[in-house]
Amino acid sequence: MGLSRAEQFFTKEERERIQQTTKDVECCTIGEVVVMVVDRSDDYLDGEVIGSVVLGSLLSLIISALFLHSSLWFFVPLAFLLFFPFRLILRKYHPLRTAFLSARRRERAVRHRAIRAFHEKGLTRTKERTGVLFFISILEHKVWVLADKGIHEKIGQDTLNKFAAQVSKGIADGRACDALCDAIKEAGQLLATHFPIRPDDTDELPNGLMIE
Repeated sequence: MGLSRAEQFFTKEERERIQQTTKDVECCTIGEVVVMVVDRSDDYLDGEVIGSVVLGSLLSLIISALFLHSSLWFFVPLAFLLFFPFRLILRKYHPLRTAFLSARRRERAVRHRAIRAFHEKGLTRTKERTGVLFFISILEHKVWVLADKGIHEKIGQDTLNKFAAQVSKGIADGRACDALCDAIKEAGQLLATHFPIRPDDTDELPNGLMIE
């Protein structure tokens, strides 16, 4: 079985660079930075159903118009029958599913998946509530940056959104690793200002790239 898109998104050297950047940042702050990459944030079963209905109906309409005298008696059962092969096709190709869904639906899916990952990966369980998650969802071309309560009160979501936009632009420009490392460093500078390192600090979360 081949590697997933998330596993191939960064090279081995880039993963090591991201890990080292995270380590360097955490040497100056009690904050915990985690980077996670996923293939997609949702299975989009609604897109599969909607797409199958639309494509099945469209092809049925064309066939009925060209060969069956636009008969409704043929159009309806044919559209029903065509629904199933199109659903099999859409089940295999996730990008096609999202084409039938709104940008708002995709963005909401990424936000919910990022929030879920934030909880599942333990970012809410740091001692000082200072976890930061850089979340990249490949299918949707979306990046979310989330922070726990301690950091959020000092930095705010607007600043986190700027980091997300910075990484998104880097991905679009073909320099994902550079953009991500730069954003981590900039976030680290803010963390070091508001949450400087202490003698009793421990590394509570993994520094390596998380992939699902």
